Amino acid sequence: MQRRPEQYDFLKPAPLPTAELSDAERLACLRLIRSENVGPVTFRELINHFGGAQHALDAIPELSRRGGAGRPIHLCPKADAERELETATRAGAVPLFTVEPDYPLLLARIDAPPPVVYVKGRRDLLRRAAVAIVGSRQCSAAGIQLTRRFANELAESGLVIVSGLARGIDRAAHDASLSRGTIAVLAGGIDWVYPPEHAALQEAIGREGCLVTERPPGLQPRDRDFPRRNRIIAGLVHGVVIVEAAMRSGTLVTARYANDLGREVFALPGHPLDPRAEGTNRLIKQGATLVTEPSEVVAVLRPMLGFEDLKPQRENPAAMFAKPPATATVSAIPGGRDGAEAIKAVLSALGPAPVDVDAVTRATGLDVQSVQIALLELDLAGRIERQGQGLVALKGER
Repeated sequence: MQRRPEQYDFLKPAPLPTAELSDAERLACLRLIRSENVGPVTFRELINHFGGAQHALDAIPELSRRGGAGRPIHLCPKADAERELETATRAGAVPLFTVEPDYPLLLARIDAPPPVVYVKGRRDLLRRAAVAIVGSRQCSAAGIQLTRRFANELAESGLVIVSGLARGIDRAAHDASLSRGTIAVLAGGIDWVYPPEHAALQEAIGREGCLVTERPPGLQPRDRDFPRRNRIIAGLVHGVVIVEAAMRSGTLVTARYANDLGREVFALPGHPLDPRAEGTNRLIKQGATLVTEPSEVVAVLRPMLGFEDLKPQRENPAAMFAKPPATATVSAIPGGRDGAEAIKAVLSALGPAPVDVDAVTRATGLDVQSVQIALLELDLAGRIERQGQGLVALKGER
């Protein structure tokens, strides 16, 4: 369903606390991400509480103990993080953390963005307005022709073309837009070629376009990594164009993510008897914007096309990593009886059904900071689940 211009306000990059990282801070951030029970939400909250990753690493053992962990929490060894960064460097990739100003702005605004993505190639493409073009691997010749036309004309209009480097529609989208700007989101490591026949194309995109992945270098993609890749595709763009999609396909997963994230979903109609068009035709019935011309996509996205010129607002960015705030120490976080009572109250308010943090705050009668600290400690202890949209639930009781 087409949105009114004012409904795009949430896509405007809001001020985020970011800072340039030193090599030591980058290493500490990676260690924090790779440590046990530290997910995207916990990573950001630890950084916010302690003013830097190293201070958070120092605090985790005590926080997890307070949360009721039955054994010492496993922290990522420094050598392991160093090895990962060295492997990425050899592959020509660099890590971007959510606390860095170069992290893609739209992706940073989704719920629980990947704490780190590896990128290779032209990072400037990540700061430009973008649209995804995705579709079936087993596509028709007409689908390839339409994809190339849309990718070429949308790229000519100034949009970066994003896709998943899969066979079929994805490849056609990258091929047609490579010279003007394309981003390929990978399901595996930055140095892992999949599918194998796309080795030359992946190399070209890493040189002339941009490769992006949240997976560490050297890792082969698993089945569960493809939906995560699709979520990043949707998170990087202002809209998603679906060319061909069967009823059960990863393409429709991308469309669902795009809709959930508030991105515009476009669909090219297909013949009713062609199974490759069943998914796109169903999307149109469900409210996706029907398009047959690239100019129609541009017309809908025009209210957002100036957003790539905005720069992230930084308020004293170096302060986040210069030193921990006066209150950002383990000893300054309420512990003892008060901390234990807060954890007990939060546990009593939680159950198998996910609830938002505001509901927990109201149910316990505690202040917001106490609830957030209790949830952080319980999360590190592995006793709760973060389910997106600010929802939490007890682990293992659903």
